[in-house]
Amino acid sequence: MLTDKVVLVSGVGPGLGQAVAVRAAQSGADVVLAARTESLLDEVAGKVTAAGRRALVVPTDLLDEAATRRLCDAALAEFGRVDALVHNAFAMPPMRSLGKVDLVDLRDSFEINVLAALRLTRLLTDALVAVGGCVVMVNSAVLRHSRRPFGPYKLAKAGLLAVAQNLASELGPRGVRVNSVAPGWIWADSLRAWFDFQAAERGVPPQQIYDEIAATTDLRRLPTPEEVADAVLYLASDLARGITGQCLDVNCGEFHH
Repeated sequence: MLTDKVVLVSGVGPGLGQAVAVRAAQSGADVVLAARTESLLDEVAGKVTAAGRRALVVPTDLLDEAATRRLCDAALAEFGRVDALVHNAFAMPPMRSLGKVDLVDLRDSFEINVLAALRLTRLLTDALVAVGGCVVMVNSAVLRHSRRPFGPYKLAKAGLLAVAQNLASELGPRGVRVNSVAPGWIWADSLRAWFDFQAAERGVPPQQIYDEIAATTDLRRLPTPEEVADAVLYLASDLARGITGQCLDVNCGEFHH
């Protein structure tokens, strides 16, 4: 789907970020890898090159505008273009009710979860316009409910959705598409660890925790990082050339939207 494209993935982690990078390479793209932890980036770069594509590792603090600018400059210096930006950078907001959460913590959450996405997109806009590129922002199924204590989390992701939708309107006339993907639970190591913790607290097998959560989905299972990554890359590909301003849910039917 992405033969000879260049995909920049921000917020590369061991779960979804890695899956997006590797699947992009398997789909024919060269990949720019950005996150703070260089050792993890090097590990993912090895998987990209094993798939037969080039990888550029750029350790980046996305809260730092100068560092983010260096990331964009490095990508363009290496490849001469960026066809798709996948913004996956995320920091868990404080899990407290909106009536009690510290407002300073809310501001800090917005810096990485909302403003970093806007900053990076702005810095890459000219490059994306030059090739008729696209942006995919990783959002969350938290958009679809108002459970306590997810208020700060939903606030941040609702802000990110607004960024994506408004950028779609602003950049669409210049040929750039902007979309979002909203995964629910993602069955990866971090979630396994959380289920193990909950199981130990309750004195039940971890599989019971999985089964209880999976029972709330239509498919009776939780999506994998690769399944969410495939939705991201679909929106980044020419198969989605008529789609912009949209948010695609990937939750095995936990919520309908």
